[in-house]
Amino acid sequence: MDHRLITTQLNETKGLKTLQDFMRWGASCFMQAELSFSHGMASAIDEAVYLSLRAVYLPVDTPEIYWQGRLTPIEKKRLINFFTQRIIDRKPAAYITQEGWFSGLLFYIDERVLVPRSPISELIENQFSPWIDPYTTSSILDLCTGSACIGIACAYAFPDAEVDVVDISQDALDVANINIQKHAMDERVVAIQSDLFSNLDGKIYDLIVTNPPYVDQEDIDALTQEFKHEPQLGLASGNDGLDATRIILQQAAQYLSRDGVLIVEVGNSQYALSEAFPQIPFYWLEFQKGGEGVFVLTAQQLEEYTTHLV
Repeated sequence: MDHRLITTQLNETKGLKTLQDFMRWGASCFMQAELSFSHGMASAIDEAVYLSLRAVYLPVDTPEIYWQGRLTPIEKKRLINFFTQRIIDRKPAAYITQEGWFSGLLFYIDERVLVPRSPISELIENQFSPWIDPYTTSSILDLCTGSACIGIACAYAFPDAEVDVVDISQDALDVANINIQKHAMDERVVAIQSDLFSNLDGKIYDLIVTNPPYVDQEDIDALTQEFKHEPQLGLASGNDGLDATRIILQQAAQYLSRDGVLIVEVGNSQYALSEAFPQIPFYWLEFQKGGEGVFVLTAQQLEEYTTHLV
C-alpha cells in the first residue's frame, strides 16, 4: 500500500473522539495495510485494541466501559505515533510498547531480542509434567535465552531451582539482566555469555530447555518486514535451520544429570530434523494452546544415540 496514502489516513483523525473510535479505525488501517500478525497478536482488531490501551497507559484488561472515554490531544498524538510505527515501519507491537507477555508474566522487550511467543510457556505452566520431578529439579538451563523469558518463567515454576540463562549475544543478555532485575530474580537467575555450551564447562543441569535459532534459509528469505526488526542471530540457522540444533544434540548429554531432560523447540524445522536423524526417537509434544515443533529427549537417550548425532 502507498505510504503517502497511509500517512494521509493517519492524519485524518479529527472525527475520532474516543478510545473505541481509535481502536476501530486502527484495525481498519492495519487490515488495509496488510500487516502480518505473527508476534503474539491474532488479528488486526486484537493489535489495535492492545496498542490503543497501552498508548494511554491503560492495562490490557481495562473494562470496555472505559473505551468510551474521550482522548486528550496528547493521548491522540501518542496513539497515532504507535499506529504510524506499526504501519509505516512494520514494527511489531511488542517493540513499540517495549513489553511482551510470556506465561502470564510481563517482560521488557526491545529489538535486541526476539518477541516472546514460544509454546514452551505451556510446558512451564505444567512444570514440564510428566518429564521431570518438580521436587527434585534443582538446576535449569535456558539456552539461547534472548530476553530470559523462558528462564525467568522456569524460576517462578520451580522456586527451589537455580537457573542459568545463556546467550551468545551480549545485547540479548543486557535485556535479560533488565528482566532479571524487573522480576527480582538476581539471586536465583544468572545470565552467562556463551556460544551454546562453550562457557559452561563443569555445569550439570536437571533440565535444559532451549528455543534456539531454527529458521531455514528459504524461510529467512521469505520473512515479512515485521520479522526483519528481530535480530537475525536469533532466527537464522543455516540452510536447513538445524545448525544450532545439531550442536545442542551432540553436546547436551555432557551437561545433563543422569535423569536429566532436554527440551528443544525447532518449529517447522521439525521435519528436516526427523529426516536428518531418523534413528533418534524424538518425542514431539502436543499443545492445547497451539504450537508445534518441540521435542523431548532424556539424558539416557542422548547418550544411547550419540553415534547417530555426529
